[in-house]
Formats: sequence, structure tokens, C-alpha cells
Amino acid sequence: MIAALPDEFDVPWKDILENYFPEFLAFFLPEAYREIDWERGFAFLDNELARITRAAEIGDRRMDKLVKVWRRGDDQELWVLIHIEIQGNRKSNFAEGMYVYQYRAYDLYQKPVIGLAILADEEPGWRPTEFGYALWGTQQSYRFTAIKLLDYQETDLEKSTNPFAVVTLAHLHAKKTRHQPEKRYQVKWHLIRGLYKSGRNRKQVIDLFRFIDWVLHLPEELDNQLQSEIATFEEKQKMPYISSVERIGEKRGEKRGEARILTRLLQRRFGELPTWAVEKISQADLPSLEEWSLQILDAQSLDAVFMDNVS
Repeated sequence: MIAALPDEFDVPWKDILENYFPEFLAFFLPEAYREIDWERGFAFLDNELARITRAAEIGDRRMDKLVKVWRRGDDQELWVLIHIEIQGNRKSNFAEGMYVYQYRAYDLYQKPVIGLAILADEEPGWRPTEFGYALWGTQQSYRFTAIKLLDYQETDLEKSTNPFAVVTLAHLHAKKTRHQPEKRYQVKWHLIRGLYKSGRNRKQVIDLFRFIDWVLHLPEELDNQLQSEIATFEEKQKMPYISSVERIGEKRGEKRGEARILTRLLQRRFGELPTWAVEKISQADLPSLEEWSLQILDAQSLDAVFMDNVS
């Protein structure tokens, strides 16, 4: 794909999951969704997850989320551990990592932990769901739920009103159309038109547009062509989204550029970046990225660049 960026999915998946967590569970784990007392709310346990990951030290877990919820009727607090595996290659210690995180979470906090893995890779036969061992009368077994995005049928996803049907479609198409910019253009335009015709509210249209726009990125020439086509379509349909869509595109471009510049400067100054630094950069807004770029001039350590806001 000429003049295009490599596929990057971490940021958009994190954003959409955090913005639509109930819908995420309704789509991928409906049994849990039905038994959770949503009126009591939910909370992302970033500090607790950071403590667990430091204790576990099992590979790169930047796509993990730990969420506190309550079960209907019994006042029981549960934690849902979510891992989205987006790499295209098999990981031999993946199930072990799920197990280690589960028992470390229970060891540290004595809370039931529900394991859910979203496998967004391209290897149909890779389906880890359990970890265990047995020796001399001792047996250990841990099972978790694994959802394979490749199992979803496009026709079923097109019919669904859940936003994660669109997310799944966009992700699968991004995998299929790698190095095929013209085909990706057509798929992206089809998904965007579908958003406008779906009857979704303004916020959901914009949030899903942001996800589609990120994962189905195009070379600059085709991207400009698509923006023009969107503007024409919205004008004809008398839809009020175009100004927001344009701002999203502008901010997305600025943020990507600033994040890449900051990453290169930090690598040149401090060497290979640890996971926590990569994650902070990926989740930061544009003003933070700009401020951190200035901090590099005087900072004597990587921690100092981020003003001691290390997770």
C-alpha cells in the first residue's frame, strides 16, 4: 500500500471498548451482560491492573482491561479481565498469561476474575482457551472464554445493531484489504454510508466513524477522495455530521504525527521504550503529546519526560 501507515489497532480498540463497555459485553459475552447490574455502574481498574501486570511480567499486555462490575441480586463484586489479541501470529504462552493474570488478581485482591480473550488475529486454528498441568496427584486447570473474530459472518454483522458488529466488520476488512488500497476504499465507504443509514445517534456515528477511519486508513490521495465523497453525500442527505467528521480527521492526523515524532525522539534519547511509556503515548491527547515533546529538552530520565505520571 503506497504512502500508507502500517495497520495499528491498539488505540481504536481501547477507545471504543472504554466508550461502549456494556455493548461490548452484550456482543461478545451476552451471558455476563444479562447478569450484571448495570444500574450500579462499572469502573475500569487501571491502577489495579498495573499492579497485577508488574507482578506477572508475562509479555506485552497493552491491550488488557480490568473492569469492576456487580452481579444482579447478590451484591457480589466481580472483575472482568479482557485481553484483545491483535497480533497475526501464535503466542505459545498466551493461555499461561491469562492464567497468571487471573491468579495474581485473586491473590492480590481476593476478587473473582472472569477471563475473556478477543482473538483478532488471522490464524483460524489458533484458539487458546485453557491452561493447566498435572503431576504426582496435583492438577491445576484454568479455562477462559475466547472469542475468534474470524468466526463472525459478514451478513450477520451487517444485520446487527450493536456497535461492535461494526467494529468487528471494520477490523476484519482491515485484515482482508491490507495492501489493497482500492478495495479498502470501497469497503470503508460502504461502512461509513451504513453508519448514516443505521439510525444511530450522533455520538455513536462519530465514535464508530473514528474507529473505521483509524483501522481502515488509506493512502493520502484516496483518503482525500473519500473525504470529498463523504462531504458530498452528507450535503445531499442533509446530515449534520460533516464538520465533526472533518475535525476528527484533522485531530487524528495531528495526534498520529505528534505521537510518532515523540516516540522517535524518546527512542533516540533513552533507547527502546518500556510498555508503560508506549501505552501513555498511545492514550494521550494532543496537548499532552506536545508538552512531553518539550519536556525532552530538559529531562534527565524517561520518567521525568512524563512528569512522574508513570502508571
